Amino acid sequence: MKPLSFFQIDAFTDKVFGGNPAAVVPLDQWLSDDILQKMAAEHNLSETSFLVPHKEGFHIRWFTPVAEVDLCGHATLASAHYLFTHTGYEQDTIRFQSRSGELLVQRTERGYQMDFPLDSISRLEIIPSWTSMLGVEIKEVYQGKTDLLFITTSADQVYACQPEMEEVAKLGSRGIILSASDDEGQYDFVSRCFYPAYGIPEDPVTGSAHTTLLAYWDELLQQEEYQAFQASARGGHIICSSKNDRALLTGKAVTYATGMIWIPN
Repeated sequence: MKPLSFFQIDAFTDKVFGGNPAAVVPLDQWLSDDILQKMAAEHNLSETSFLVPHKEGFHIRWFTPVAEVDLCGHATLASAHYLFTHTGYEQDTIRFQSRSGELLVQRTERGYQMDFPLDSISRLEIIPSWTSMLGVEIKEVYQGKTDLLFITTSADQVYACQPEMEEVAKLGSRGIILSASDDEGQYDFVSRCFYPAYGIPEDPVTGSAHTTLLAYWDELLQQEEYQAFQASARGGHIICSSKNDRALLTGKAVTYATGMIWIPN
């Protein structure tokens, strides 16, 4: 097999060592699922995206170190950055075909705007053990398509949260999102995301989680646009807005490294 190229790109940031790193691997055709999963485990990043040309765009798949997922924002943003920056892609919009349907990424003056399906959420009764699991005061809990969304009382509690990862992994969802309004800060809301069941104790910046966050905060605040911050150690900034049943998520990205992958025949 000829060597494959890969690109490690920091998404939702304008400088390296920030945002969320993703590996992007362009392919001519699909390799076996087993090989794709092993490659993602070898990269050992929260997500590796694989791209194959498809009609007028690309087919995209995302793998954590332990499993394939249905939707990933930061690796899609990284993939768009790779195409726009490293291949000379001339059109302003890229069409990705995925397990979550068609996803569009548009090049804008403020960054790359992703057009994703907006999540739908339903409110749940709070289980007392969840408070001890997170160590914060829980105001509301919602079930999204893949994640549980916990709303707490302040941004300070989001920053201070130290969840019991073993308990989080037992919840049966992809993971949890913790969020609060940023009343005294520069953002409309802040969040953190935890996915230990998928090999990611805390994800640095999670684009797909903002399709769930936007479903909640847009109903409450009803603004045209939101400035969101994911408060991990690396941190990431996402500009969010909704249009009909779509979530528009805008962020920047920078290339950290490029390299070659050598796989035996």
